[in-house]
Amino acid sequence: MRNLLIISTLIKSLLIPSYRSTDFEVHRNWLAITHSLPIQKWYIENTSEWTLDYPPFFAWFEKFLSMFAALVDPEMLKVDNLNYESIETVIFQRLTVIVSELVFYWALLRYVKYFGNKYVNCVLAGALFLHPGLIIVDHIHFQYNGLLYGILVLSIVEAKRNNLLCSGVLFAILLNFKHIYLYMSPAYFIYLLKSYCFIQQNGAIKFSMKRLTILGSSVLAVFAISFGPFIYLGQLPDLFQRLFPFTRGLCHAYWAPNFWALYAGLDRVLIVFAKRFGWSLKEEAISSMTRGYVGDTQFAVLPTIEAIHTLIITVVIQLIVLQKLWRKPTFNNFLSSLILCTFSSYLFGWHVHEKAIMLVLIPFGLMAANSKVNLRILIILSAAGIVSLYPLLFHPAETPIKIILTLLWFCVVIPSLANNIKTPLKELLTIEKNYLAGMFLLQAYTEFGHVLIFGDKLQFLPLMVTSLYCAIGIIYGWAYFMLNYLTN
Repeated sequence: MRNLLIISTLIKSLLIPSYRSTDFEVHRNWLAITHSLPIQKWYIENTSEWTLDYPPFFAWFEKFLSMFAALVDPEMLKVDNLNYESIETVIFQRLTVIVSELVFYWALLRYVKYFGNKYVNCVLAGALFLHPGLIIVDHIHFQYNGLLYGILVLSIVEAKRNNLLCSGVLFAILLNFKHIYLYMSPAYFIYLLKSYCFIQQNGAIKFSMKRLTILGSSVLAVFAISFGPFIYLGQLPDLFQRLFPFTRGLCHAYWAPNFWALYAGLDRVLIVFAKRFGWSLKEEAISSMTRGYVGDTQFAVLPTIEAIHTLIITVVIQLIVLQKLWRKPTFNNFLSSLILCTFSSYLFGWHVHEKAIMLVLIPFGLMAANSKVNLRILIILSAAGIVSLYPLLFHPAETPIKIILTLLWFCVVIPSLANNIKTPLKELLTIEKNYLAGMFLLQAYTEFGHVLIFGDKLQFLPLMVTSLYCAIGIIYGWAYFMLNYLTN
């Protein structure tokens, strides 16, 4: 594991000069806001369009980093110094991602210690710490997900050790760093309620009000510490408006490869037939589906989807998963249901970002070696999930990096896991092999073929094709895993 840390740090250090997305400016701006302004202005300041929209613990994390940023380059901490990116600023922010990811490394060390087969778990730990998706999103595109995955894995490890109160508190802390982890909260709620608050007494299972009080008080204490200052300042509505901007449309500008991508893609296909056969079309909807940031996504042929529809579908699917966890609250069922609850939110949720697929891939990696079925699902999910992130790196200079990282990861990790659980890769179904082969054709088209065929026309088409093709693999992996969970 020590060699893993050295190799990882070397690779990530070499990526410091690489492409940076607008998220780099987002976090620089948050450093400036939390350092230069009093707390009562954090969630109302709007000099930049990249306003602070993460929960308070992450704001305090930025405040902590800003103390060191002031020693490196004070100019980065000026709120009106928009799009500032001196060499010192770039190096500082890149290094903070690498250093904060040590939490993830520590969590994986504990995972290796407590999850059985040490060699296999070392392979999986290395696979997660050097996951191409994590490198693309955090160390090129720029975010701090490694820190958050570390807290998540620590919580999962404590659940495995039956330290359920600690697991619940860690998850509450995680929610107050980034609220997207609400995707997982139904699984945590059911598992902690059934496993911690129901105890065996005199040969019978009885509900413990004392344990519920301890658990509830501990979780509420975390939220009180996080939100308390803003409640005192009367700014809770402002904070919630930043955390939950429901005015955004169903689909992000680049369709996350989920069910709604296929739905939107079908609508696009039906537009062609509608024009040919004279069907009525909602003209105002034809250009709306790539708008992404604001406004309701409309469909030209298919019925319009509202936020309440996505909520109902997500909740129904999660209830199907959670009923088994309630009946059989084992750790394996908890981890599976946690993944499936996250999966359902990703596939059927409102305004999902493509980066959210990592919330599925990281915890699923912890159980990838549990069975031959899980390994096959990992292969398909990882291929589709990683490739779905490629459009984040749209400059030609990053193309070799993302492809080499992916191929190396698959060539090292998958054969190692396959050998240890005695699953020859030739056991993949023909349809699965063909789908993986199609990934190479997809990349050939998006990188070279589209320009050769269409020139500078239909610029959204490569994004749409990538989203639709990856959505097929991701939905296939979800359906396979869901069926396996419910029938075993």
